[in-house]
Amino acid sequence: MSFSRNESNAMADERKRLLSVQATELDEIEVEIRAPQIKGSSWFASVFMVVNAALGAGLLNFPEAYHQAGGVLVAILIQAVFLIFIIAAIMILAYCSDIKGATTYQDVVLSVCGKNAQRASAMFLTVYCFGTCITFLIIIGDQWEEFFIFVARSFYCEHLPWYMNRATTIVATSVIIILPMSFPKRIDFLKYASFVGVIGIIYVVLLVSIKYFLPHEPPGPIKTKPDQWMDIFYVVPTICFSYQCHVSIIPIYSCMEPRTLKNFSKTISMAIFLCVITYTGTAAFGYFTFGDRITSDILLSYNPDVSVLVAVVLIAVKTYTTYPILLFCGRAALDCLWTDVWRMSPERINSTEPRRRYIMTILWFIATLILAVFIPNIGVVIQLLGAFAAVFIFAFPGMCMLSVAMTEVRENDWSRRLRFIVAFSCCFITLGTFIFGLTLAMSIQSILGGNITADKSRC
Repeated sequence: MSFSRNESNAMADERKRLLSVQATELDEIEVEIRAPQIKGSSWFASVFMVVNAALGAGLLNFPEAYHQAGGVLVAILIQAVFLIFIIAAIMILAYCSDIKGATTYQDVVLSVCGKNAQRASAMFLTVYCFGTCITFLIIIGDQWEEFFIFVARSFYCEHLPWYMNRATTIVATSVIIILPMSFPKRIDFLKYASFVGVIGIIYVVLLVSIKYFLPHEPPGPIKTKPDQWMDIFYVVPTICFSYQCHVSIIPIYSCMEPRTLKNFSKTISMAIFLCVITYTGTAAFGYFTFGDRITSDILLSYNPDVSVLVAVVLIAVKTYTTYPILLFCGRAALDCLWTDVWRMSPERINSTEPRRRYIMTILWFIATLILAVFIPNIGVVIQLLGAFAAVFIFAFPGMCMLSVAMTEVRENDWSRRLRFIVAFSCCFITLGTFIFGLTLAMSIQSILGGNITADKSRC
């Protein structure tokens, strides 16, 4: 068989092109092999990130929530019921994230529920994380105020110099400590700082428990039942807000090595156990110590001494390490919305990622600082954020589970397992919608009615 000169030249050119492509692919493989692999976090190290994400402002507000709900027994029973759904939702999100290797909450929703659901989850997540970051900064201001009152009460209360002012301490310490930790691209950068935060939480739990058994002033009236049955829902926002680690679960899971549901189940089991012991112990002993004299920040209820001062400092340190976790999740959601609005191509998204990350981080940080200075009480924010937390814990995981179940359905092939999954998913969605609407309405009513007020000055 003979070929013309043109055909021979064309075949030669094609061989050169193929050899060039193969050489390029080999170079890329070599680069990948030589490139340093980022080591992920073990399941045990991930426990501290989950606990650090879950334990926060809710710990300080839990005793007051027990009082509002009608006492310790009522609140614990409600908490136990909600924990079933909370743990189930975490495992649902982890399972769905493995379907397409999603690394953020909103990407999990996208992979199983579609683009519109992703947009909705990203908007809710942005608002929730933004509000939570404000709460953390409010707590920092509270702790510094308590510190100054302990070390220089008369000077602080009479003169209140600018360098001890609440706004100054929030801004200065946050810029020095929080801002540098808010820029990294991966969330497991915070695993060592999270360990320090968990140690601080353990100390607070021990402090509240021990002070209950030490001599103290008689507590105010202690409730054993709610004044009216609707009061039981006052603890729901705090439960949802306090156990809400769902938005940070997927980034933490994506950084685990190896990334398996078996390893993740060990992480969640230990993390939730620590959270339950911490929240329940602090809330019960704190409420029994003060009764109806409890404040929205449990540490502000104590007369300051050295042990309380140490707790104040540790809570501040813990809050400094938790803020970047929520900023990371909120920034990812905001970035998702931004790239979607401007319809950016994957290539442009990757090329402009560092610039967007730095700009969003700085703007987010400044906005939360400004609002934290003018909002004096964490109870106001927690009531509202608890409603949004119910959406992440119930509504979106329910939608994901329902969507996955429906993809397995064949014509006239409704097995008992699929029926149960669909029914359970509908319960999730219904419960989430109900809690969101009810707690949001109750929160707004409490704020407008003046039932949530700022804590009195310690001076």
